[in-house]
Amino acid sequence: MHGKLESVKPPVSVLGEMQPKTASSNYPNIVLIYADDLGYGDLSCYGATKLKTPNIDRLAKEGRMFTDGHSTSAVCTPSRYALLTGEYPLRINNYSPVFCEDRLLINPKTTTLASLLKRKGYATACVGKWHLGFGNKRKPNWNKELKPGPLEVGFDYFFGLPVVNSHPPFVYMENRRIVGLDPADPLIYKRGGKTHGLDYPEKYAAPPRNMASLIGGKAAHELYVDELIGEKLTQKALTWMNKQSQPFFLYYASHNIHHPFTPHPYFKGKSECGLYGDFVQELDWSVGQLIAAVERFGVLENTLFVFTSDNGGMFNGGGRRSKELGHTPNGKLKGQKFGAWEGGQRVPFIACWPKKIPAGTTSDAFIANLDLLPTFAAITDQELTPNEARDGFNQLALFVEEAGVSARDVLLIQPHKRSHTSLRQGDWVYIPGSGDGGWMKAKPGDPARQLYNLKEDQSQKSNLITDHPERADAMAVLLKKMLAECRK
Repeated sequence: MHGKLESVKPPVSVLGEMQPKTASSNYPNIVLIYADDLGYGDLSCYGATKLKTPNIDRLAKEGRMFTDGHSTSAVCTPSRYALLTGEYPLRINNYSPVFCEDRLLINPKTTTLASLLKRKGYATACVGKWHLGFGNKRKPNWNKELKPGPLEVGFDYFFGLPVVNSHPPFVYMENRRIVGLDPADPLIYKRGGKTHGLDYPEKYAAPPRNMASLIGGKAAHELYVDELIGEKLTQKALTWMNKQSQPFFLYYASHNIHHPFTPHPYFKGKSECGLYGDFVQELDWSVGQLIAAVERFGVLENTLFVFTSDNGGMFNGGGRRSKELGHTPNGKLKGQKFGAWEGGQRVPFIACWPKKIPAGTTSDAFIANLDLLPTFAAITDQELTPNEARDGFNQLALFVEEAGVSARDVLLIQPHKRSHTSLRQGDWVYIPGSGDGGWMKAKPGDPARQLYNLKEDQSQKSNLITDHPERADAMAVLLKKMLAECRK
C-alpha cells in the first residue's frame, strides 16, 4: 500500500490564499486541461445523465463545444506526444505507453506547446501526469535528477506523476527529482509486481513478470495517497498560477479518470454510476478550482481554456460497472480506448475564451489535439517553420469565428496495433483490418477491411467496404502514402 488516508473531509482548496491580480498582456493566459481516459459520453454537456459536471459544462456554455474532436491516438503516451509536439507519434514509432524504464520520447530540440509559448514570454508549467519518459537512455536513475524531462522541453515547472497512477513508482515528482526520497532507501529496478517490499496493492493490476517495477523509496511512497492525488495536483496548479506576474501557460494533465478509480472520499457516492462517475465529478471540481482562481486574479476575459482528453473511455472494472448502472462512457460511439473505432479517439473538446470565442456554441468541425500547437502559434503571432508541428493545422478560425471552416480534412488515427493505423478523410474513415486494432476482436465472418461514413453513421453500425470499394482503395493508397511520408 502507499500513504495512508487520514481524512474524509472535503478536498482542501487554496483559493483563499490566492492574490487578486490584473496583469494585462497582448496575449491570453492559456489553461490546457488534459483528462485521462475520459470518454465522449462522460460529461453532462455531452449527454451524460448519471453524473454532473457543472464546471466543465460552464466552459461549454461560455465557449464552444466540438462534437468532432479527436485525440489522434487511442493510447495515452502517443496521444500526449501528439498534443505537445503537433506531430504524429508514428514519426517516432510510438504506439504504446511508456513506463519507469523508458527514456524521454520528445527530442529536446523539438518545438512543444511550452517552448513555443516561452518565446513570447510565457511562464509555463506542467502539473499532473507526464508519462513521456525521462533521460537519454533506458533505465534512468530515479534517485538522481531525471533529465531530460519536462523542464528540457519548455516547462519552467513540473509537479506530478512521473508515469501513471496504475504503475510504479507511485511517487510525486517536482521538477527533476522524486519528492521525499530518502537516499538511504533508494528506488531500485526489478521485474514483476512488488513495490517497496510489500505486496502489490490489490486495487492495481500487478505488472507482468517481464515488466519493470521499482522497489524501495518507502518515504516517498508514503507521501503518495491515491485518493488525495486530485486534491494535491489542484493545489499545486493553483499555487503556481498565483506566483505568476506574466502571461502563463498551464498544462494541467489530470490523472482522472484513469484506473484505479480512487476519488477523494468526499466524492464517493456523489454520482449515480459508482466510483467511475465519482472520479469524473472530482475532475470537474478541479476544473472549477482552476476557473475560480483565474476569476479571482481578474483575468478571466484574457484567459483561454481548452479542455479535452487523451483518448476515449475504457470498459475495465469501474467502466464496466458504470455501464451496468446506466452510464455509457463513450456515449453512442463504437469501441473504447486502444482502438481505432470512434470510441477510442473521438473525445470531448471544449474551448472557452470570453469575448473571443462565441459563447454557447457547438461546432461539428473536424479538429484534433495535433492542431493546438499551430493554433496557439497563431494566437501569439508566431510563424512556424516547416519542421515545427508538421502534422497540425492552425484552427484559430474554428475557435473565434461564428462558423469557421476546418483547416483539416485528413487525420491518421493510431490505435494500439500498427496494423490498424487508419485514415479519416472528410466524413469517411478507413480501417485496414478487422476488429478495432485494440482490445476488441473481430467477429467470425467480419470483412478484412472497414469503411464508415461518419456523417450518416457516427456509431459505425454499417461497414460499407463492399458498397464503396473504389473509395476504400483510394483511401488505402492515400494512407500508405502518408505513412511513408511520416516515416522518412
